[in-house]
Amino acid sequence: MKKIISLVLSVVMVCTCLVGCGDKTETWTVTCPWAPSGVAAVVSQKAASLSTEYSKDIILVADAIKGDAATVNTWVASTKVSDPELVFAGEGLFSITSILDPAKLQFTYEDFSYVENLYSSIFVMSADAKLGIDSIDSLKAYMEEGNEISVATNGATGSEAFLAAALFGAMGYGDQLKLVAYSSAAEAAQAVARGETNFAVSHQSQILETFQQGGVTMVCAFDGEDIADGPFAGVEGVGKHGYPYFRNRCFIMARSGADENKVAALKSLYGQILADEEVATWLSDTMLLEVDTMTEEQVLEHIDNVKNIVNEYYDLVAN
Repeated sequence: MKKIISLVLSVVMVCTCLVGCGDKTETWTVTCPWAPSGVAAVVSQKAASLSTEYSKDIILVADAIKGDAATVNTWVASTKVSDPELVFAGEGLFSITSILDPAKLQFTYEDFSYVENLYSSIFVMSADAKLGIDSIDSLKAYMEEGNEISVATNGATGSEAFLAAALFGAMGYGDQLKLVAYSSAAEAAQAVARGETNFAVSHQSQILETFQQGGVTMVCAFDGEDIADGPFAGVEGVGKHGYPYFRNRCFIMARSGADENKVAALKSLYGQILADEEVATWLSDTMLLEVDTMTEEQVLEHIDNVKNIVNEYYDLVAN
């Protein structure tokens, strides 16, 4: 009888131990409030698939929902500080929507606890190949002739629209600019090749095929220096000429008030995933993105920089 009791107690202890070990693993859902097939959603899924390789305590599950401000509003309203939930936000919400249509946002930056920046994307401007414009200098020459031009962008008031407005506005040709809004980034990128517009501002990956086929030339990159690597290596950065720019970034956020140790563990996990050479190569070669881990101070500087650009070139975009 004593042996049976001892055996039962041993089994109970083992089961208790297993349950205890299982409790240490926490699943965090990462909500992407943009296009389910878009860049952020794809990269988030890649990071989630690698989470178990770098952590025994945290499992990331990527969840993409078509939406934007409304999705984040719902997330903020329904997420408690103790919930294992993460969400993406970026300059589109914090810097553009907050100025153009603040009524859409039922949250502020203070409602979040910053974890990490998932990636960095350098926007580029392409031109109809028939124009023969492949540099800032040739663009200036074309504009000095008094030509009125059209630029395809993803949406009427998105990042691409403000980058186009900032470039032509800073060059002194804002009155010759017409922004043409398309319903998706892919459509905007292809519009210039179809002859619907003179130029297009897009992510590099969205214009790559058309560029390789000779349908467009590359005018510039919206960055401080020339693009260093990849198929667009050598495309000059507008910052070299003193023109404003910003990169597209994707901030991973927890709910404000979340346990600091858990936030630190999440930041460490994302840091390890993004430090993986295979991930960096995949981001660069497949997605034409860069690993760009940031401190919260750098995030706030980025948000303020975009806000300044939005405020300065608001009239060119809004009108």
